[in-house]
Amino acid sequence: MKRWDTLSDRFMEVYSARKVEPQTVEAMRREWDAWGCWLKARRPRPKLEDVSHELITQYIAGRGKFRAKATLYGMLSRMRQIGNFLVEEKVWRDNPLLWMKGPRLDRRHRLPRRIDSSALDKIWESAATCRYHFHRYLWVAALGVFYGTGIRREELVLLDLSDWDPESGTLLIAGKKSRRERRLPLPPLGQQCLEAYLPRRQNILAAKDVSDQPALFVNRDGKRLSKSAVSRGISRVSARAGSRITLHQFRHTCASDLLATGTKLPHVQELLGHQSIGTTMRYLHVTDVELRRAMEKHPICHLNNILTNRRDPQRKEAKDEQE
Repeated sequence: MKRWDTLSDRFMEVYSARKVEPQTVEAMRREWDAWGCWLKARRPRPKLEDVSHELITQYIAGRGKFRAKATLYGMLSRMRQIGNFLVEEKVWRDNPLLWMKGPRLDRRHRLPRRIDSSALDKIWESAATCRYHFHRYLWVAALGVFYGTGIRREELVLLDLSDWDPESGTLLIAGKKSRRERRLPLPPLGQQCLEAYLPRRQNILAAKDVSDQPALFVNRDGKRLSKSAVSRGISRVSARAGSRITLHQFRHTCASDLLATGTKLPHVQELLGHQSIGTTMRYLHVTDVELRRAMEKHPICHLNNILTNRRDPQRKEAKDEQE
């Protein structure tokens, strides 16, 4: 198993070259180390070339106890990539993990709950009454962008001032996860919140003598807001409003509410930056206005009079007498 340690640096170098997120690289490193530690603890210790599918199944069964299906699915995905690397390095002749199926996932069950309108109003009021004057404008503007466009947390912190076009009322989103840029229109209220925030941003930068700061959203020190700072800020705002929410719930709420108002699915797909429309269709289980309207016109609705007369014949006779 000494070869496992020598292959570690090589594998992480190859994997990091794919330009994936740092969190994904760290998760893969933990998976590599966990699998290696388990193999080294076996007695007798197996050779890396002799790791069989029975041994892999035993490891997965142990790791999968008391874990969610999504966690197990992600673990199998990472292990398949490790197996492919071992095949490329000619350590294994083939990758048995390719034929091991993970648990079936219903992605709709993983969707965060939407924020109801009353809770959303309270969160908005809480942001507008923050203790610090600058934070009142900062968090209201951030909420306007989150709920107005449904962008991700990382996309918000990467926004620069140059990405905002006040004439067209649009934001240029980097789309680091989808690897493609998109320009999104901001709703009128979102535009007002952002324009009210910008003079306060300029005052902060002038006070801190940081005139060259390109970030759109900054903290009280004139530095770009970090992802953790955004999470903490919105959490405090929602806690004061009596709600416990996640930032991704704004994205889910934005998509659900747009579909509820009759917005076409491709438009929501473009707004959220989904490459596949199948990903956007997960939100259809919440509401589909067009489908409901179609069902209201179903021919079965014409049978209502027949059922009513069958159940209450006296009512039918009374109606005939009146006529």
